[in-house]
Amino acid sequence: MASPTIANRKGYYYELKAGERYLWCQCGLSTTQPFCDGASHLSTEFRPLLVKPKQDEEVILCGCKQTSTPPFCDGTHNNLEGGYYEDDPNSPENLAVKEIAPTDDPVVMLDGGCYLFSTARAPLKRQGPFAWCAVISPAQGSLHQSQFYAELEAGQASPVISSDGKHTVLFIRDGEGEVEISGRKFALSRYSGAYIKPDEAFRVTAGAAEALKFFISHGPTADDLVFIDEMPAGFGEEHPNRLAEIDPDQRHSMAARYYQILVNREHGSTMVTQFIGNIPPSKGEAHRHLYEESIIFLGGQGMVWTEDRKTAASAGDVLFLPRKQLHSVQCVGEDGIDLVGLIYPGDNPSVNY
Repeated sequence: MASPTIANRKGYYYELKAGERYLWCQCGLSTTQPFCDGASHLSTEFRPLLVKPKQDEEVILCGCKQTSTPPFCDGTHNNLEGGYYEDDPNSPENLAVKEIAPTDDPVVMLDGGCYLFSTARAPLKRQGPFAWCAVISPAQGSLHQSQFYAELEAGQASPVISSDGKHTVLFIRDGEGEVEISGRKFALSRYSGAYIKPDEAFRVTAGAAEALKFFISHGPTADDLVFIDEMPAGFGEEHPNRLAEIDPDQRHSMAARYYQILVNREHGSTMVTQFIGNIPPSKGEAHRHLYEESIIFLGGQGMVWTEDRKTAASAGDVLFLPRKQLHSVQCVGEDGIDLVGLIYPGDNPSVNY
């Protein structure tokens, strides 16, 4: 079987209308990409694919024609020859981008509502041995997800925290301990993730050796954590495995970069996806996503770029990206950048345009 021609090394953003008929080009030769021009495929074995959406939707249509989910992009273009482009940070255009220096405020504002949040500079609220602050919330411009940074003293337990009707994801940055989810307990370790269903609650206990530092993410968005007096029963037995840990065998490559899915549908999460990854010394091409995203920097030195601004990022910083915000992340150190991301709503962090 012949292979289709690569029409474009990235996907095409398009707004599909309910009930309309679209013919997506499968041969890659059409002059009206990403759609069929009615003639170019006639000399090939390929035929256009009919798409008739039931509702209005924003989509990224495959441009490389290699996708496993036609007509939609699945990120395959990132691993084609020439598919993942590294930008030159020293180009005249990039040298003209203004660098924004941090102040005492934990937030460094970039373009389009995008910002970098420093957990090291953030004041924390406290309830006994448990301290926390809002990193991402509606007050800070989020529409789809919220995130809270938390610290828990060694050997102590947090209050009982309700999911309050939201998908909840934990990520352990430092330390180890235990999480109880509606009566079921799981061991926590550094760089592990955990999922709590919308009708459940949880309580975290830190190990005796050191304080536990972790992130709590909600989707949809929330103004603050909701504390309740007692741990409810009702653990969702249909998804007994709620922990996700690093497994090099589960890595997905994006050229020299890679990521591993942590929390996803396997754990019962139908809307929120958590991943962990690495960026080698490089600056990726500026791109956009259809989902709202948060990125926690775990180690290494980086630079975050938007249209007209950039700022330095290091361990403990969190990048908030509104939907469709143009951005790129550069690793400026020799050892690469480790990071963990959370997307809502979405399930594939490699899809971009």
